[in-house]
Amino acid sequence: MPEKNIDWKNLGFDYQKTNKSYISIYKDGKWDDGKLTEDNFIKISEASTSLHYGQQCFEGLKAYRTKEGDIQLFRPDENAKRMQNSCDKILMPRVPVDKFIDAVKQVVKANKEFVPPHGTGATLYIRPFMIGTGHTVGVKPAPEYIFRIFVLPVGSYFKGGLSPVNFVTTEYDRAAPKGTGAAKVGGNYAASLEAHKEAVEKGYADCIYLDAKTHTKIEEVGAANFFGITKDDVFVTPKSPSILPSITKYSLMYIAEKILGMKVEERDVVIDQLDEFKEAGACGTAAVITPIGSITHKDKEHVFYSKEEVGPVTRKLYETLVGIQTGDVDAPEGWIYKV
Repeated sequence: MPEKNIDWKNLGFDYQKTNKSYISIYKDGKWDDGKLTEDNFIKISEASTSLHYGQQCFEGLKAYRTKEGDIQLFRPDENAKRMQNSCDKILMPRVPVDKFIDAVKQVVKANKEFVPPHGTGATLYIRPFMIGTGHTVGVKPAPEYIFRIFVLPVGSYFKGGLSPVNFVTTEYDRAAPKGTGAAKVGGNYAASLEAHKEAVEKGYADCIYLDAKTHTKIEEVGAANFFGITKDDVFVTPKSPSILPSITKYSLMYIAEKILGMKVEERDVVIDQLDEFKEAGACGTAAVITPIGSITHKDKEHVFYSKEEVGPVTRKLYETLVGIQTGDVDAPEGWIYKV
């Protein structure tokens, strides 16, 4: 069990150095075996494509401590596959799924005392990423790549944990319809910083991005996916080629349909038709489930279940998902990997 002198229940979402990270190098058309390292700095060429042309991508997943003290991962194979899709989009070499999972297990084991105790609400956040390196000035794929993973204990992404927060729509676009929106690449997040800053300055947790083509449909909630619960208990989430396919969202869709017996729809969510939803939330690895208290669009505020209390369906989804992740609820086959 963890013995670190850490206030587990009051962790934020901030970087801290842990024991070891993982690093593997791609050179001459193949990956090396990879290794653990205590060095949390990277030395690369000043001409690396990751620095100039944004040839890089990343992932996010978590390790959880069970009641018995064991450590487990939640669907890391899906993170590996999504990272492969991101690599394909910007012409980087794929990391094999088995190599990805083995690397994650290695780095979690090396930092096991940083995996927070069961019941604290904290988790070990895992950040795999890949960058293009080597001497490249022209706009073309890099000759070499670094695949790396670091970890750190974290609390809630949005302050307050499972409590409603408020959002506002933005006129800024997160991603173009046929751009990199479905890939987890850094450029998407750099493009979101200005919109996020303006939303926070107005007193909101973050902004709601609408589709770039018509600005009439919800796409993402900051760096998370959106879901709504209709008045007749249908779980609805937006469908768009420029939305990052959230592993948390697709897990919630399964939980809603297969465990809670709800109808599930992945479809357009029109911003002017929010009245169809009695509850709403943002979901993702970092956010887990964050209830949405209200969305303000064109100076008109729409309140869902409550700005102070979590709706019953959202709470049940959260308890089931977190229960599976922490070992308190039986998981669907293949979802949990023991470390």
